[in-house]
Amino acid sequence: MLCAYVLDQDALLRVGVLLAGLPLVAALVVANTRYRVASGRRLSPRRAIAGQEARVHLRVDNVSRVPTGLLLLEDKVPYVLGPRPRFVLDRVEPQGFREVSYRVRSDLRGRYPLGPLQLRLSDPFGMCEVNRAFTASDVLTVVPQVQALPQVRLSGEWAGQGESHTRALALAGDDDVILREYRPGDDLRRVHWRSTARYGELMVRREEQPQRARATVLLDTREIGHRGSGPASSFEWAVSCAASVAVHVLERGYQTQLLTDTGQWVPGPGAGGHNSAADTSGLVLDALAVADLSDGSGLTRAEEPLRAGGDGLLVAVLGELDEAQTARLARLRGRTGGAIAFLLDTGTWAGLRMLAPNTGGDEFRDRVRQLREAGWTVLPVRAGDSVPDLWRAADGAKTTAPYREEAGA
Repeated sequence: MLCAYVLDQDALLRVGVLLAGLPLVAALVVANTRYRVASGRRLSPRRAIAGQEARVHLRVDNVSRVPTGLLLLEDKVPYVLGPRPRFVLDRVEPQGFREVSYRVRSDLRGRYPLGPLQLRLSDPFGMCEVNRAFTASDVLTVVPQVQALPQVRLSGEWAGQGESHTRALALAGDDDVILREYRPGDDLRRVHWRSTARYGELMVRREEQPQRARATVLLDTREIGHRGSGPASSFEWAVSCAASVAVHVLERGYQTQLLTDTGQWVPGPGAGGHNSAADTSGLVLDALAVADLSDGSGLTRAEEPLRAGGDGLLVAVLGELDEAQTARLARLRGRTGGAIAFLLDTGTWAGLRMLAPNTGGDEFRDRVRQLREAGWTVLPVRAGDSVPDLWRAADGAKTTAPYREEAGA
């Protein structure tokens, strides 16, 4: 416009005024255009395994009666899942939609928020943008790696069945019978006449239901019991091992619970029998996804739940133990139907044997011997060992799984 004034060119002045006012008009148009845009997000799968990819599907719907201009999308994701995805969408017609997707991957388990989705609206000339953000967000759960375990002989696939159960029923007297009121259609042969006479109404015996075998997976999360850091640490190996065992015994039909040294149950007490195997597996994996090292010094807080847990199968994934902790675990063996211990030689993680002379060697072998003498099936674990191979060693001679000593240790 200055040149037009100096040169006294009216046409040039009109062009200058138009160019100066166009951005203001564009901003006014974008600000006053009542775009109504909806978004949705879908995760596939919602529960991803560490080291594997998940796909995030985004959908943008134009629910207004006017077409949109250029749309710039950016979804907010944590840096551990990768760079923030950005997309450019051309004009979306009224009542139309666009779908885009991106991949995320994490080697670290955890719960990661996705979103909210941020949207930039642009005018048709690309001269002005308006930023808007949605409020909805999702959570991607990255669970530890679960390895398929071989079938081995375990303690009692189903409790409450077999010859011992039949003898128990035969020895049960009238006072041991569980009764309920008669319902139309009940077999009259199940009527309990003595109780009928006592209560003045028909009472029948409840049908005997087989009790599911129980299994407890104990995970040692004590910081002082583990070595190494990151995905290569002994703690991450223990978490993956606990996940693999829990999923395996659930598939075998066991009523399974996860217990940590902090005394926390998953599922909570009394809930395990009401969940399906798939639901329980999801709860356990979700808990292991966020499992962290504890500041505990022993396993005492886990002892009381174990004592009250009955005679089911106990599988313990243990870090470094001292003599007192080993003795307490040895005494717990008598309260379980079967006991398997993955005992980690933590000095072999991250090459710490030279820096930690108190781990491994004679002391570690002594812990293995003490637990085996108490009746535990002990599986010594070194860095790099395979969970399926160790689980296979639990079969057969259950107290003689060999410990391979490191050469020169």
